[in-house]
Parts: sequence; C-alpha cells; structure tokens
Amino acid sequence: MASGKKVLLKVIILGDSGVGKTSLMNQYVSKKFSAHYKATIGADFVSKDMVVDDRLVTMQIWDTAGQERFQSLGVAFYRGADCCVLVYDVTMPNTFKTLDSWRDEFLIQASPRDPENFPFVVIGNKIDLENRVVSYKRAQGWCHTKNDIPYFECSAKDNINVEQAFQTVAKQALLQEADVELFPDQFPDRIDLKSNDNKPKSDCAC
Repeated sequence: MASGKKVLLKVIILGDSGVGKTSLMNQYVSKKFSAHYKATIGADFVSKDMVVDDRLVTMQIWDTAGQERFQSLGVAFYRGADCCVLVYDVTMPNTFKTLDSWRDEFLIQASPRDPENFPFVVIGNKIDLENRVVSYKRAQGWCHTKNDIPYFECSAKDNINVEQAFQTVAKQALLQEADVELFPDQFPDRIDLKSNDNKPKSDCAC
C-alpha cells in the first residue's frame, strides 16, 4: 500500500541525436515504438505515475535534443533534476565516446549539491541490431570508473530491458529527492511544471 504524498521526480535523458532517447521514453510510458525518425526540437517531457518503494511517484521524463545548437538550453532544463539517463547506440561507437562530455556538461549546468554522487543511469540502446560495435564489457567498464553507474542494454523497438532500466532510474531519482528534502536550502529552485497544460509531443523519435 503506497503511503504519503505523491513525489515529483525530474529525470533528464541525454545523448547524441539518433540514439533513441525519444523511442526509449515512449516505449516506457506509452508502450509504443515508431520507426519514423524525427529529431526532437529543444526539449519535451512526458509523465508517468508509479509506485516506488511504497511511495507514490510522478516521474517527469525530459527528452532533450541531441544537436549541439540546442545544448545552450541545458541550464533551464537540467536544474532540479533528480537523475540523469545517458543513452548511446551500441552500433555507433562515437555515441559512446561522447558520454563523458554529456555527463560533464550536465554536472556543470545542473550544479547538483553533491556532483560526485549524483545518480546517473547508462543505457546502451538498439541491441536488436546485428551490427553491434560497442561491447558490454567496454560499456560496463566505463560505468565502473564513474562511481559504478547502473548500466542497461536495451531495445526500444523490441521493448527489451526498458521497464527494468526506468525502474532503476526511478529508484535512483527517489533517493536524490530524499536528499532534497533533507537539505532544501542547498538546492536551486525547482521548476514547477504541474500547471503546464501543454501536452508533450509523442510522435518524435530522437
């Protein structure tokens, strides 16, 4: 039985354009996948209500543009985040190599109270494709050097490990939210989006 007031968790998804950020988000929230690719413009979000460790949670998942021209928008969207998901394409090694810069940029822009222990989750997407290049061992090794970031290999198309990955994201975010409640004065003001009546687009694939 869930108890207490509902908690709003803000999650940011980052990664190069085309790695499947939108597809992962839509598969998790709506159980839908579209093969039609359309780049995300700026940022967009969807929400999902769930119960995590007996807590009522609304997870607000922000899907961000992978193109460099939109990265200046990062400050507005990253602030107040409770967890950050880093996504790469297992068939494209360059998208794996840029995880370092995405992680570093997020920490600079979001300015979390404890950057060393801020929760990240890494997703290697498109494991349904045969032309894999980045090995599981290589990706897991990188995560190990970054304070043992949880790592999942997923297929947004075939819905492989998507639910498990976002369950871990929610648990990590909830732990971060607990820290916010313990140290409220040390965090920047959170962006209140509860009154936003604009429904996010769900037909774009990033």
